[in-house]
Amino acid sequence: MEFGPYLMLATLEGAVTAAVLALTAVGLSLVFGVMRVVNVAHGEFFMLGAVLAWWAAGLVGGHPALGFGLAILVVPILVGLIAVAADVTILKRIDYDPERTIVATIGILYIIQQLTLMTYGPEARPVEAPFNTRLALPWFEFADGRPQIYWPWGLSTTSYKLGVIGAAAAVLVGVWALMTHTRIGLLMRATQLDREMALAFGIPVERVYALVFGLGAGLAALAAVLIVPIQQAHYLMGGDPLLLSFIVVIIGGLGSLPGTVVAAILIGVSDGIISVFFSPTLAKILATLLVALVLVFRPQGLFGARRA
Repeated sequence: MEFGPYLMLATLEGAVTAAVLALTAVGLSLVFGVMRVVNVAHGEFFMLGAVLAWWAAGLVGGHPALGFGLAILVVPILVGLIAVAADVTILKRIDYDPERTIVATIGILYIIQQLTLMTYGPEARPVEAPFNTRLALPWFEFADGRPQIYWPWGLSTTSYKLGVIGAAAAVLVGVWALMTHTRIGLLMRATQLDREMALAFGIPVERVYALVFGLGAGLAALAAVLIVPIQQAHYLMGGDPLLLSFIVVIIGGLGSLPGTVVAAILIGVSDGIISVFFSPTLAKILATLLVALVLVFRPQGLFGARRA
């Protein structure tokens, strides 16, 4: 097989990673942008979403789509409510102090991780995809001066992976619409710009913070529900999403949702291509090197505003 078909297949695999990473990183960026809280426990909300997806899928018998449908509807809400409870009982009591919230979210990380280990166990467990048709991918070549389609052997993907890309894109458009065309989004943006002024105008800032923290965790959980039929749910799976989300948020610009999405596509697709042709370790090394370069030459990120 030529290089081109392999590149297309690697790009598709990277697009799946980018879609899930964009959802996870947008949740992290939203929390930082509005609350100025570095949520170190964000990866554990991702992990919790995957584990609860396995649990929810097992509650419903019959076709796998029934259990998966229940998981995708219930799990993000459930994880979001857990995050809201953590915000009200912990972060609110320390007044969202930047240094203390880092320590507090590290504590939340270990609490969630160890409770999951105690109840769920150390095993990695799969969730069956609701649909998983194998789709052959075409390629083009020039013969006799004109393009012709042929079907290389082994060049294929699944309908579920394409569904993950489409679902993530739809959710991201929904988040954009929420932030730009709703009253809730207006309150979030007002709180982000000036907390004290928002309080002066009667905006319930603490309620906005709780909503944002829950929404960020819910997006991470939704990303986990989408990816768990491709990967397996286990209690240590929150580390990589957290690291990659921080990389994406730093490159895109802290608090910039468009920048986060663009950076997620850049990191996700490059990760897929480099992992296929070289190694996943090299992909992580290059992503970390890119973060270092951004911090040196453009500290505000690619889309972040430079502060005076």
